[in-house]
Amino acid sequence: MSTFILTARIDEIHQSFFDDLRNMHFPKERNFLRAHLTLFHTLPKTAEILEVLQSVEKQPIVATVSSLKNIGHGVAYFISSEQLENVHRKLKKNFEQYLSLQDQQKFKPHITIQNKVRSDQAKSLFDQLNPSFEPFEITISGLDLWLYLNGPWEHTKYFPFS
Repeated sequence: MSTFILTARIDEIHQSFFDDLRNMHFPKERNFLRAHLTLFHTLPKTAEILEVLQSVEKQPIVATVSSLKNIGHGVAYFISSEQLENVHRKLKKNFEQYLSLQDQQKFKPHITIQNKVRSDQAKSLFDQLNPSFEPFEITISGLDLWLYLNGPWEHTKYFPFS
């Protein structure tokens, strides 16, 4: 059965920044996607999901890219935003009956630029990037809904914050 993935759309300047890093450091044979900030990994393909997402009323969110972390077999930038967490919490409540085990976990927003590599490769990239890391702000302008295609994703709909 087809499922949806929900991501937050970030401003194009920072999207390009994360895409460039991902293209340099993510294993080529596994890199089907642009860099992304996932809110929910598995949602059913139902009209109810679309209705809930259309009802999200929010101003664009300014979030902080607050840290860079070695995640064991990769590297990710972690995002801090009370506003984003509030949006996620409200959606989680609406989607409660549909949530996978992964989506029931505590929300830890991040953008992965490297994954599924040996731990020494992840450590090396982290050690290279971390000394110059300074927190910075990104703007989240809405939500993107994707159809999962067993690897690649197909964009389904954009829900702008207004």
